[in-house]
Amino acid sequence: MTVGLHAQQDYQLVWSDEFDVEGKPSDDWTYEHGFVRNEELQWYQSQNAYVKDGCLVIEGRRERFPNPYYVAGSRDWRSNREFVDYTSSCLTTRLSHQFLYGRVEVRAKIPTATGAWPAIWLLGNKWDWPQSGEIDMMEYFIKDGSPSILANACWGSDKRWTAVWDSAVIPFTHFTDKDPAWADKFHIWRMDWTRQYIRLYLDDELLNEIDLSQTFNQGYAGNTENPFTNTVPGFGHYLLLNLAIGSNGGNPDITQFPLRYYIDYVRVYQ
Repeated sequence: MTVGLHAQQDYQLVWSDEFDVEGKPSDDWTYEHGFVRNEELQWYQSQNAYVKDGCLVIEGRRERFPNPYYVAGSRDWRSNREFVDYTSSCLTTRLSHQFLYGRVEVRAKIPTATGAWPAIWLLGNKWDWPQSGEIDMMEYFIKDGSPSILANACWGSDKRWTAVWDSAVIPFTHFTDKDPAWADKFHIWRMDWTRQYIRLYLDDELLNEIDLSQTFNQGYAGNTENPFTNTVPGFGHYLLLNLAIGSNGGNPDITQFPLRYYIDYVRVYQ
């Protein structure tokens, strides 16, 4: 296994997926299923993720079939849609690998068509969201009317399902003005995570620095733990790689389908 470009002598590779074996992704990955969050348009299923030519490919497709959980008149967005119109995949390491501190590096090429919402992120394995903590190494979507790349973290407020955010929103033009072909290339997203800070980078440019002395949950259900530095036994964060469609991504441009999100490798150092 070759050491990553940014690995330093005090970091050692503890887990990686180089996506070198074609076909189904390795058993390190599990999959979300169905309509999951944010009233997004896609139905998550494992068959939209495959390894080809040295990359994991997550494919967003236009395909229509009956929603198996449809309930006429339901108030739940997951069950009041009679049909599925888009499919994609969300892969996680929830059952295989969880991490606390270190460096995560992902080399990827993202789809930037209207409607695409690709992400590289982590969730804590204890408590409900957002008390569990969320780290967004990368999100791409429409923010305040403009395509943007985001680097965020959030934790719990004093209200259920209400997060406190530390977000960096960088207009996509920040990157394309320097390189008009930016979207056609692979880029490296990196997180450096210590007891003091989470620092989020894109191609070595620091996008956001989160001060972990400020990220304690604010007391909902009595939870005042820090979801990024606590010593609760077994606590860690797991990785998610997904391509959402719609919602924050905007109204999909149907001429651009299928959407393809390419991940060259995922590497974790500690």
